[in-house]
Amino acid sequence: MTPTTPLALPDGPMLLTDGGLETTLIFHEGLDLPSFAAFPLLASEPGRDALRRYYRAYLAIARRHGLGIILETATWRASADWGALLGYDAAALRDITVAAVDLLRELRDAEAEPSTVLISGCVGPRGDGYSADLRMTPDEAAAYHHAQIATLAAAGVDLVSAHTITHVEEAIGVVRAGASVDVATVMSFTVEVDGRLPSGQPLTEAILQLDDATDAGALHLMVNCAHPTHLEAALDPTSPALARLRGFRANASTMSHAELDEAEALDAGDPHDLAQRVAALTATLPALTVLGGCCGTDDRHIAAIAAACAPR
Repeated sequence: MTPTTPLALPDGPMLLTDGGLETTLIFHEGLDLPSFAAFPLLASEPGRDALRRYYRAYLAIARRHGLGIILETATWRASADWGALLGYDAAALRDITVAAVDLLRELRDAEAEPSTVLISGCVGPRGDGYSADLRMTPDEAAAYHHAQIATLAAAGVDLVSAHTITHVEEAIGVVRAGASVDVATVMSFTVEVDGRLPSGQPLTEAILQLDDATDAGALHLMVNCAHPTHLEAALDPTSPALARLRGFRANASTMSHAELDEAEALDAGDPHDLAQRVAALTATLPALTVLGGCCGTDDRHIAAIAAACAPR
C-alpha cells in the first residue's frame, strides 16, 4: 500500500517543520479563526499575506541552520464537515485547498534551494483533535478523508500529513485513502499527559496496529499537539513501534488537552526549555529527526529546537 514513487527527502539528518499555525495567527497576528480554521484566510490577499509572513519566518530558520523543512498547508480544518460549518461546499473546499498548495509552491520557488523545502498537505481529524468522541471505522475514515487527500495529491503536494489523530481506526482510513491516490502519507497521533491517545490506547500499540492494518503504508509516524513530558510517558524501550516514530511537533505548554481547551490566554512556555526537552528525546529515539512545533509555538521555539537539535 506504499506509493509507487518513493518520496525523496532532503539530504541531512534532520528536518524542521513549522510551528503552531493557528495559535500564532490568533494570538500574535490578532486574527479571528472560527472553528480554529486557517484555510479561509486564503480567500483574501490580507489573509494570504499573513500566511506568507508566518511561513517565511520558518524558511529563514531552516536556511540559517542549513536544514530541510516540511511546510504544512493551512488545511487542517479543510475537510467536509468543518468546511460545511464555515459555509464551504465541496467545490469551494477544492478551490481553497489548491490555493493553499499554490501559496507554498510560490514561497518554495522563491528559495535559493527549493529542493530543501517539502510541501505537505495537512489533514486534520474529522472530529475534535482533543477528543475521540467521534469514532469511525477504517472504511468510514477512508471515505471521509478521500476527497481532501485526492485534492491535495492532484494539486502537487510532496506528501500528505494527518495531524492530531485521536484513534487508530481513523489513522488506518487516512493511510488507505492516501494509498488509493498514490501519495506518501505521514500519520501523526496526539497523546494525553499519560502518553495514550485520546481513545485511551497506548501509543506504541496504536502504531503497531496501524502498520499491521496498512502493511506499514505510512511513510513514517509522528506525534503532535503534546508536550515532550507527555511523549516521555509513552516511551516503551522494548517496543519495535518506536523505530517508526520519526517526527514530533511539540506543544509549548505542559497543560493537558482539557486545560488547553479551557485556557483563555496563550501559554507559550519557555522556548529554550522546550528545545532542550526535544533534544533529550532525540537522544532516546535516534529515529526522531522531523522536529517542529504545534499549539503555542512560534518561530522562537523552532529556532531554539533547530539550535539544540541540529548539532546532534
